[in-house]
Amino acid sequence: MIAALATAVPAGAGAVQVGSQAPTSPGLFGAVFALLLVVGLIVGLGWLLKRMPGGGFRASDGLKLVASLPLGAKERVLVVDVNGQQLLLGVSTGGIALLHALPETLPVAPAPMLPTFKQLPQFAQLLSQKLRKDA
Repeated sequence: MIAALATAVPAGAGAVQVGSQAPTSPGLFGAVFALLLVVGLIVGLGWLLKRMPGGGFRASDGLKLVASLPLGAKERVLVVDVNGQQLLLGVSTGGIALLHALPETLPVAPAPMLPTFKQLPQFAQLLSQKLRKDA
């Protein structure tokens, strides 16, 4: 019986190398392809979301927020421009109320500008002023 088994399977012929059946990791091409696929999926879904109704990314035509002033934790006053007419609205947790229809438009505030390096005070001056105030 042992002789039959010995002749059926030659030594070393049926041996399988360890790890030969394990899947191989993708190479550099596979990693770059997967990265491009994920980035393309993100861009494609963003494009689709913009085109869907109610996406919220598009500004409404004829409706613009002109000014906002917080009055409390959840209350604020808004000036909204609706097709050229400006409305003063009160917003609270209870709802939105029309406070006044403005007869004239509010003046446009100038855009904020970042200071240049020449306009900034020196650190040594700021430190000495702070130290003099505390003393």
